[in-house]
Formats: sequence, C-alpha cells, structure tokens
Amino acid sequence: MKNKVKIIGNIFYWTLILVIVIFAVGTTFSIIEVPKFRYKLFEVQSGSMEPKIKVGSIVFVAPQKEYQQNDIITFLKSDSANIKDSGSTVTHRINEIKVEGEDTFYITKGDANEDPDTGFVSKERVLGKVIFILPLFGYIVSFTKTQAGFILLIIIPAVLLIYHEILNIRSETGKIIKKKKEEKQNNKSEVIKEQEKNIIKTEDKKTSTQKLNHNTKLKKQKVKTKEKKSVQEKI
Repeated sequence: MKNKVKIIGNIFYWTLILVIVIFAVGTTFSIIEVPKFRYKLFEVQSGSMEPKIKVGSIVFVAPQKEYQQNDIITFLKSDSANIKDSGSTVTHRINEIKVEGEDTFYITKGDANEDPDTGFVSKERVLGKVIFILPLFGYIVSFTKTQAGFILLIIIPAVLLIYHEILNIRSETGKIIKKKKEEKQNNKSEVIKEQEKNIIKTEDKKTSTQKLNHNTKLKKQKVKTKEKKSVQEKI
C-alpha cells in the first residue's frame, strides 16, 4: 500500500514539474516569438482585469483574423514596444471598435478600471485574443525562471530522483545477485540430494544382490541336502 501511495505521489509531483517546465518554456516562446507556434503565453502582472483575470495568471493568446467587441486581447503598449521587453504588453478587453478607411482601431479597457485606456490600439499591435486563462500559475512559472526557483523546483528534485533511481538499481541488482546465489545453492543442494539418492539406490541394489545370492546359496544347500537324503535312502 505504501509503495502504491509513493508511486502515485511521484507521478503527481513529476507531472506537475513537467507542466511547470512546459509553461515556462511556453512563456519563453512568447518572448522569442518562435515561428509557427500559434499560441503565445503571457503572465498577467497587474490586477486591471480582475476579477476575470487575476494577478499571476497565465493567458493563452492566439492571433485572429478579426476581433470583436468584448474580446480580451493582448497587445503591445506602443508601436515601438518590443515583445521581448518585460511589461511591453497589455491584456485588456475591447471596449469599442473604430474603423477609419481601411484601418481598424480598438479602444480597450481593463475590467477593474473606471476609464478606457488612453489612445487607440491599431490592429498591427494586437498579438492575439485570450483563449484560455490559467489562474495564479504565473507565480510558479516566474519563480521557476529564477535561479533559486530553477534549483529548488527542477535541479534538486531531479538530483533526488536520480539518487533514488540509483538506490533502486542497486537494490534490484542486489536482489538479482542474491537470487542467483540462492539458485546456485539450490542447484548444489539438488545435486547433493541426487548423489545421496544414487548412493542409497546403489546400497539398496547391493543389499538386494546380497539377499539374492544368499537365497540362491540356501536353495543350493537345500537341493544338496535333498540329494544326499535321496542317495542314503537308496542305499
């Protein structure tokens, strides 16, 4: 029972670590803009979209051909903003859409803010629509990205896992060696038993032969005795 609980605990822990690593890599991908990676992951660092999106949440963002009013979008703060820079993006809701000729602009607003954002957001600045929200997970991902977090959540557990596996391998190797020794000892015992059986059989055979010889001798003596009696009677 304890082993089952331990196995389940290990599976749960390493699944969680794997998820954290995936999201850490995912947020890194959003920063370095990996080609053909449709979804971008961003950590929400302010409470302007609460209660819908809490501080520390991870948002999954995907580009769309068209954006509608009330869509929550992630966009660059300005035309000159660089996605690689920390705090260069904003995740707010489209409050109003403006069309001027062939150009489309969005007026955005945080759900927790009283007033809309200043200025228009051009379509070119929009990185995508928020498709999925993972609450509070950004705190863990951010901590994992730090040196202390990486050591605490990734390196140390990995070392412990490797050490645990080494102990398991040593234990299993010891069991195999012990089993082979026992098998060898058992085989030796079987050989000794077989030899003892053969000795007993040989002794039994000798005894049987001796008895047979003795009986044969007795029979011969009886025959001789009868013959003597027969001769004496004739005389």
